[in-house]
Amino acid sequence: MMSQISLLDCTLRDGGYLNDWEFGHDNIVNIFERLVSAEIDIIEIGFLNESREYDTNRTIFPDAVSVNRTFDGLSKGRSMIVGMIDYGTCGIGQMIPAGESFMDGIRVIFKKEKKEGAIAFCRQVKALGYKVFAQAVSITSYNDAELMELIRLVNDLEPYAFSLVDTYGLFHKNRLMHYFEFVNAHMKTTIGLGYHSHNNFQLAYANCIEVMELPGIRRQVVIDGTLYGMGKSAGNAPLELLATYMHDNLGKQYHCSQLLEAIDVTMLDLYKQIPWGYSFKFFLSASKDCHPNYVTYLMDKKKLSIKSVNEILDRLEDSRKLLYDREYAEQLYVEYQKTECDDGKDRAHLKNWLQGRQVLLFAPGKNVMEQRDRISAWIREKASENVVKIAINFVPTELPVDAVFISNAKRYVPLSTKLSQSREKLTTLATSNVTKASGAFDYVFNYSTLLDEQALIVDNPMIMLLKLLHEVGAEHVALAGFDGYVKADAPNYVNPNMDHAFSREKAQEINQDVVSSIRRLGDLGFTMEYITDTLYA
Repeated sequence: MMSQISLLDCTLRDGGYLNDWEFGHDNIVNIFERLVSAEIDIIEIGFLNESREYDTNRTIFPDAVSVNRTFDGLSKGRSMIVGMIDYGTCGIGQMIPAGESFMDGIRVIFKKEKKEGAIAFCRQVKALGYKVFAQAVSITSYNDAELMELIRLVNDLEPYAFSLVDTYGLFHKNRLMHYFEFVNAHMKTTIGLGYHSHNNFQLAYANCIEVMELPGIRRQVVIDGTLYGMGKSAGNAPLELLATYMHDNLGKQYHCSQLLEAIDVTMLDLYKQIPWGYSFKFFLSASKDCHPNYVTYLMDKKKLSIKSVNEILDRLEDSRKLLYDREYAEQLYVEYQKTECDDGKDRAHLKNWLQGRQVLLFAPGKNVMEQRDRISAWIREKASENVVKIAINFVPTELPVDAVFISNAKRYVPLSTKLSQSREKLTTLATSNVTKASGAFDYVFNYSTLLDEQALIVDNPMIMLLKLLHEVGAEHVALAGFDGYVKADAPNYVNPNMDHAFSREKAQEINQDVVSSIRRLGDLGFTMEYITDTLYA
């Protein structure tokens, strides 16, 4: 027997990661009926998860009976209908016999460390009369010996199909072929072999074609796709492309116009609301064989160049790459930033420079420009020649400064150009985690000694500089542009490119964290005054 290739759509399940499975009842019915009319071989209608309440607008169901409530009365046509269970989220007690269910099959996904329990659960599902699909997520985490042990369990279970799930889109052709051919060589030919791709490398469609064209496969092959590629992370192989290829090259008789109607009527509107697909973040995570949340965490710091993000990702232990751990990510970030240096001489020189002078610090909050009249008045009152003006990670456009404090490698990239083109020579004070584009900074201070280990954001540049000034003998500073954070849809900075995205609650949490750090400095006898409006006072 030669391979029989089946096309499986998982839009209503994998696509649901983007909208919490809330497609809306009308969209659910439209997508389903279009897929049936297109004669897609297998249609996955969503997740079963007993922790979720039934919602007619969502494709995540607490039990099999709830699936019936949504889909009963709709025609299945020639399609096989399946649901998915993430092993451990829906017990066998939530199921009903297959003869009473709208679903013909159940796909069970499981991680490597749970494979024995998951296979045992698959056996229970199979006993209820369902066609069972065993889905090994993060298949790239298996070495050959571990994969051989899994195949032994699968052969003993003899499910309808076993799928290679490339959860984070890590496969290139050679690696994919190795896994596929290895499983094909050792798994019973009565068991179908599936492939679920993701598009981190823009290879989901190409990889599916490689699997379809692979010679010598004498079993059923199941290829997953979604309408318009909708799905988790970088999205999936676009179903309409797969169906068109199979229609034109493999003799499959899909009605592709029905898929295009579903995309036009429903998917394009969803895409406008929540875009998905290939992106820089997902490419970067796939290139390092790691969970995309590591990339998100590091890039959200807004303090690291891509070179630095890459170097931190290179430090991930192999065993932890695909198991995201926020504390571990923070640990690697702090360790990377701790570039040690002997800053004794620079501290002494800074102390001499500031001796007997007033210190005014500029932060890039929008009030530094909106309330610059206050700042100018304060400088005149103090006698401008006696004031040292230091800006933090930026250079004000209409306020002259004497020095720039640089602690953020990402902010330094555009700042370096401005510094090199400035008519006036500005003194540069940098922390040791920042590397100068050319030449050397005037002062370099040890990054790790300036951290506030008690703070939520241990390397807040404002606190780092205040701590440094206190340690070199300053007893009082004035602050301008230290506005504090408001919610994400309101501007926080003079330059919109510097803005962060966070909720009102997160903004308040950060503000309180800064206030706590300031109080700790105040307890040491260090005082400060705010010239512009602030949420920190």
